Amino acid sequence: MIDIGKEELIPVRDLPGRFPPRPNKNRIHLSSFYRWITRGVRGGIVLESIKLGGTTYVSAQALERFAERLSAATNQTPRKADTPRTRRREIDRAARRVADMLGGGSDDE
Repeated sequence: MIDIGKEELIPVRDLPGRFPPRPNKNRIHLSSFYRWITRGVRGGIVLESIKLGGTTYVSAQALERFAERLSAATNQTPRKADTPRTRRREIDRAARRVADMLGGGSDDE
């Protein structure tokens, strides 16, 4: 949570200029920051923000917290995306375990 009394507020529109260019010489696009604020990345890691007077702000400290959470998530083993077939198998397996726990057999449709 951003503490407006203690943290340095930065308008989101100023963020692209505050970061060094990527290896391809392009800067992070403004829309990326808004996406990080609204949708997050890597399973919901969201950049904290506040809105005052029609302007969206983040803080230097919020950017630091965001980077720390992203780094921690990067260091974890990434999970492969489920295919519909894999997901169906997981659901069927879970349904069989529940049926076994409840003492019933598995009913195939």
